[in-house]
Amino acid sequence: MCLILKHTRFLPVCAFWNIANNPNRKQFLSTKKREAIGVCGGKEVHDQISSQSFGEKKGMGDHLVRAEEFEKKAEKKLNGWGIFGSKYEDAADLLEKAANSYKLAKSWDQAGKAYLKLADCHLKSDSKHDAANAYAEAAKCYKKVDTNEAASCLERAVNIFCEIGRLNMAARYYKEIAEYYESDQKFEQAIAYFEKAAEFFQNEEVTTSANQCNLKVAQYAAQLEQYEKAIKIYEDIARHSLNNNLLKYGVKGHLLTAGMCHLCKADVVSITNALEKYQVLLLPQQTPDLDPTFTGTRECKFLADLASAIDEEDIAKFTDVVKEFDSMTPLDSWKTTMLLRVKEKLKAKELEEDDLT
Repeated sequence: MCLILKHTRFLPVCAFWNIANNPNRKQFLSTKKREAIGVCGGKEVHDQISSQSFGEKKGMGDHLVRAEEFEKKAEKKLNGWGIFGSKYEDAADLLEKAANSYKLAKSWDQAGKAYLKLADCHLKSDSKHDAANAYAEAAKCYKKVDTNEAASCLERAVNIFCEIGRLNMAARYYKEIAEYYESDQKFEQAIAYFEKAAEFFQNEEVTTSANQCNLKVAQYAAQLEQYEKAIKIYEDIARHSLNNNLLKYGVKGHLLTAGMCHLCKADVVSITNALEKYQVLLLPQQTPDLDPTFTGTRECKFLADLASAIDEEDIAKFTDVVKEFDSMTPLDSWKTTMLLRVKEKLKAKELEEDDLT
C-alpha cells in the first residue's frame, strides 16, 4: 500500500483503495512503478541475481574443466616422444592456455602451478626470457593467495634476468618483491629487497627509481629505530638531488626527515650538529653540494624549535611547535610516529626526574 501511495500521489484519495484491490491493478501502474514493486517485494530481483550467480558459477566451472583438459594434454605431450624439443614448445602452448583458463576460473593456486610448469618447459627449450616471464606471471597469481610463494617466483625470474643481462627487469622485480613484504609488514625483508632494487636501478642510471627505493629503505629503517642508516640515506639523497632540476625541490623535505631521525635519537648534540651542517648551506661558495636555502625554510625553523623544546625538556612547548607546523603543513603518519616517539621519550625523562625528586 505504501508503494502505491508513493507512486500514485497525483490520484484522488478515493482511487487508492480501488487501485490497491483491483486484480488488474498493474494496468494502472507504469513499467517503472512495477519495477519499483519488484524491488520492494524482492522476488524478481532475487530471481535475477540468483540467475546471474548461477551463470557466473557455471562459467567458472567451464573454465576450470577447460584448464584441466589443457593441462592433461600438456602432460601427455611431455610424456610422449618429440623432435628437437618440439614437445616442450607444444606443451608450453597448452600450459599457457591452461593457466589462462585457471585465471578465468579464479583458481589462482592452480594458475600459478601451471605457469611454473610453463617456465620449466621454456627452460628446457632454452627460452630463458620466456621462462622469466612465466615466473613473473606465476607470481601475479600466487600474490592473491600466498605472498611468500609469489616472492619466490619473482626471485627465480630475477635470477634469469640477471643471467641474460636484463638488469632493469631484475631491478623492477626486486622492487616488486620488496612491495610484497611491505604489504605483509615484514619490514626487514622489505628493506633488503628495496636495497637490491636501488642498487640495480642505480647501476642502470635510473636515478628516480633508485631514490624511490632508497627512500623506502630509510622510511622502514627509521621505523625499526635504525636512525643512523636512515639519516645517511636522507642526507645522501638531498645532496645528490641539488643539481637535478627535477629532484632539487625535494631537498628540504629530505633534510627535514633526516633531522627528525636525529630528534628520535634524543641526542641534543646530534640534532644541533645536524642543524649547523644544514644551516651552513647558506654559504654555497664554501659548500656548494647542499641546499643553500634551507636556513630560511619553515622546515629548518621547525627542527630548531623542536630541538630547543627537547633541550629545555618542555613537553608543552614541543606540542605547541608540532601543532603550529601541522596547521600549515599537515604531517603524514610516518612523521607523526617519529614525533610521538620523541614526545614519549620526553615524558619518560620527566617522570624519571620526578621520581628522583
